[in-house]
This record gives sequence, C-alpha cells and structure tokens, in this order.
Amino acid sequence: MENKSQNTILVDGVKVHSDDTIVIKDGSQIIPGPDREGFVSYKFHIMSGPDICQRQLKICVDVNHAKCSICLNLWHDVVTVAPCLHNFCNGCFSEWLRRSKERHSAVLCPQCRAVVHFAGKNHFLRTIAEDMLRADSSLQRSHDEVALLDTYALVRSNLVIGSGKKNRKRAYTPLDDQSDGTYHQCQQCVTEVAGFRCKYDTVHLQCQACGGMMPSRTGFGIPQYCSGCDRSFCGAYWHALGVTGNGSYPVCSQDTLRPISDHSISRIPLLAHEKNLHEQNITDSCIRQMGRTLPDVISEWIAKFENREIDRRRMMLNHAEMITARTFVCQDCYHKLVSFLLYWFRLSIPKH
Repeated sequence: MENKSQNTILVDGVKVHSDDTIVIKDGSQIIPGPDREGFVSYKFHIMSGPDICQRQLKICVDVNHAKCSICLNLWHDVVTVAPCLHNFCNGCFSEWLRRSKERHSAVLCPQCRAVVHFAGKNHFLRTIAEDMLRADSSLQRSHDEVALLDTYALVRSNLVIGSGKKNRKRAYTPLDDQSDGTYHQCQQCVTEVAGFRCKYDTVHLQCQACGGMMPSRTGFGIPQYCSGCDRSFCGAYWHALGVTGNGSYPVCSQDTLRPISDHSISRIPLLAHEKNLHEQNITDSCIRQMGRTLPDVISEWIAKFENREIDRRRMMLNHAEMITARTFVCQDCYHKLVSFLLYWFRLSIPKH
C-alpha cells in the first residue's frame, strides 16, 4: 500500500510517511493518522473472489450495427456522443464537429439530429470493432483511408461541447454563472485572457486531475493532453496564461502535465517490475551499490531512450515512437516510463 496523503499514517503500528509504501496482509490495521487516538481504525480483509467461468463466451453482433452512419464503414477509433449515445468514427465525427461549428449555432448528432453536449472515446466498442476486423479482413479499409481519418480525429479526451446558446440581448449579471453552468464553463468564458475569450459554441475539455474546464485550442501551442494516455490536463494551459484557480473555476498544479525532462522522482514507482516489491528492492539495492541515485539512473536511461538505444515496442504508452524528453506527459505516464526504463536498467546489469 502507498500512502498518497500528506499525513503520516499507522499500519499495524508502523508509521508510514507520505509517498512511502508498506506491505499489508489480511487483517492489517490501518489508522489514517500518526496516532491511535482521535482517528478511525480500519481493518484490511482479503475477500474471496467469485468463481470465474473459464469458457469464453461468443456473442453474435450484426456488422451493420457496428458501422458509422457518416462513412457507412466499420467504426475506426470509435467515439460516442451524448446524450443520444450514437457512435461514429473519430475522424468522421471530428470533421462533422468542425463544419457544424462553422455553420450552425449547435452541434447536432449526424444520426438523430439531437443536440450533442459531449463526445468521448468508447474503448469497449473499439475492441469489438477490432475483433470484427480480425474475423473478416474484407471489412478492413485501405491504409491511406485510415491515415486520412486519423488526421481528422480531434477527440482524444472527453470533449464538452457548447450548449449552442447565442449571446443574450440583456446585460450579463454575476448570477448567470450560477444559473447557466454550461455557458460559463471556464474563466475564459467570463473574462478575456491573453486575447482569447470563449464563444458560446467553444468546445471545452475537462481536466482529469482537478475536474475543471478549459477551452479546446488545438493550434494554441500549449499542450492540453498527455501524450502517453491522451487524457486532458489543465495545469500547463492555465499556467502559461498566468491564471490561478478559484472556488468557481478550479485550476490544477502545473506539475500534472509537464515535459518528461522536467519531471522528478525520488523513489522507485509502485508500478515498477509489475508491482513486485522484492524486485523493486533489488533494483534499489543495485543502484545504491553502484554509488548512484535513482534520478541519476533515470536521467541516463532517458538519454538512451532519446537516442533510440531501447526497444520501445513494450512500452505501455500511446504514441511510443513519437515520445522524446520534451514530450508532455502526466505523472502517471511518467511513472510508467520510469518503470519501463528500470526494466532495461536491470537487464543491463551483468549477472554475477
């Protein structure tokens, strides 16, 4: 267990400081504070899991129910829109979204013409579409067509789409922020910042760290997505504009999204060596016996990674071949990268 709080906690009477880890077992007592007095005590129990059926179930799906109603082909990188829950290729819907914003006050669903408020990737349906392609290669599109679709694709993290309300004739009042939550979604909806103010139909992204909103600005030059997981984070965007959070519009720390070379680490991530604490201790011991520190080792292996001295195919990050030391990633993806580099570090140590 890793203590993610800022406070010291007790586990079976042992003090666990912030960011430290400890092995817990069935019956371990956990107190969320440094003392037994004044804190609720919890007991950890391992529950017996349900019996798992070893047989693989086969489900029949009509291929016509897995086609995009825009291009009439099998979904590619499928996205789902809400509230109607219809599904489309990412590239197809992204192009529809772009044209709708140019011509109309609201974005309508291409299939049912309901107003769309939200669009996000559907990983479950994507898996089904990929299984269909493996089962029937005739459904596969040409490489050029897929590449073209990918260039159109805008949906990486969840998009919150404007309500389609045009500017009101009456004057704005402070009460509007409370009565119309979809219209004033971020600080740039209310006030012009750095020469930009959101329009009534501006598409917004929800930060995956603080839950706050920011306008989707693909050509602005400030990263809004983690390149490792495609999730959106607002820290880098608002920090670049000099904007701080408040009670109405939260802003997360700049640390949530930064270049790989700007991240720092003081201890081996919990994910390293497939969460095997014994292997993590061996790696830590090897580093200390070499008279080195973890940041020093990671810096060396990031350089090897940058020089493509490492096979990237096993790295569990999106866009692995495009990642460099200046690529913006979130804290979780940085830990995945460090874990990947420590695997190669261990392989490089001579066996005695």
